Amino acid sequence: MECLWLQDGALSVRQIERPVPKAGEALVEVGLAGVCATDLELIRGYMPFTGVLGHELVGRVVTADADPAWVGRRVVAEINAACGSCPTCRAGRQNHCPNRTVLGISGLDGAFAELLRIPIANLHAVPDAISDEAAVFCEPLAAACRVTEQIRFEPGQRVALLGAGRLGQLIARVLAREPVELEVVARHAKQVALLARAGIEACGQDGLTDGWADVAVEATGKPAGFAQARRALRPGGSLVLKSTYAPEAGPPEVDFSGLVVDEITLVGSCCGPFDAALDLLASGEIDPTDLIEACYPLADAIEALDHAGRPGAMKILIQPGGSSR
Repeated sequence: MECLWLQDGALSVRQIERPVPKAGEALVEVGLAGVCATDLELIRGYMPFTGVLGHELVGRVVTADADPAWVGRRVVAEINAACGSCPTCRAGRQNHCPNRTVLGISGLDGAFAELLRIPIANLHAVPDAISDEAAVFCEPLAAACRVTEQIRFEPGQRVALLGAGRLGQLIARVLAREPVELEVVARHAKQVALLARAGIEACGQDGLTDGWADVAVEATGKPAGFAQARRALRPGGSLVLKSTYAPEAGPPEVDFSGLVVDEITLVGSCCGPFDAALDLLASGEIDPTDLIEACYPLADAIEALDHAGRPGAMKILIQPGGSSR
């Protein structure tokens, strides 16, 4: 089958063997897959990975021997394939299983391919009310929803979101539903326009007052974003970290003494609740399809990732067997 393969930082579109599901796994035909900043960071060496990239997808189940009722159903899939038996899994923290593989990121081939294998336990059925173009956003929208699981927002709280790219746009739409005063820092006119279309006002970095925020969410994808988010916070505030960086980007500069003195709470935030994301998509409360900038056939996947890496680029999709649109 055709796929986009990453090895030693180099991409190639190649033919590989059709995946063979293991016990408890399903074989899924990929309908659409989304390009994420993490995919781009993996190319730069964020984590060592050889295989098929891609972890945002919507597809249809081809085989599921352990539960044939899934066959033919349209699905999205959680990315962490946990062992299910370690103390972390038994405590209900499967996303942090030390033995897990991660779709298209660590030890498990991903969605930039015609087919993939994934544990049946990771599947979520897509309601008929959700189009493929909306469903492909489920994984990043779930990551955006994770912020509201980790932070209990109170009426009138001041929240600063730094970064209005692919993930930041979704976080903004989730936070706009909370009873807070929201300021979103956006750098590109396209980002500002997309926020405005969702009824969210943006400001530049100069428009955000130091010490203004009770909560700052850092989603810039740049190490310098940490310092910007830190400056936005009042003493006693919470800093939610969404960005991951490749080693070449260097670590963010951190005044650890200042974090102690100001009693800042740091919250790492990664994968989130798929059920909540699907509910938002099915109800139409959040429609992310205006974030789609282009869709490429799998044969042009290298060009798709190059497009996704351009400054200000929004969501780029890959469609196995499709044509450019």
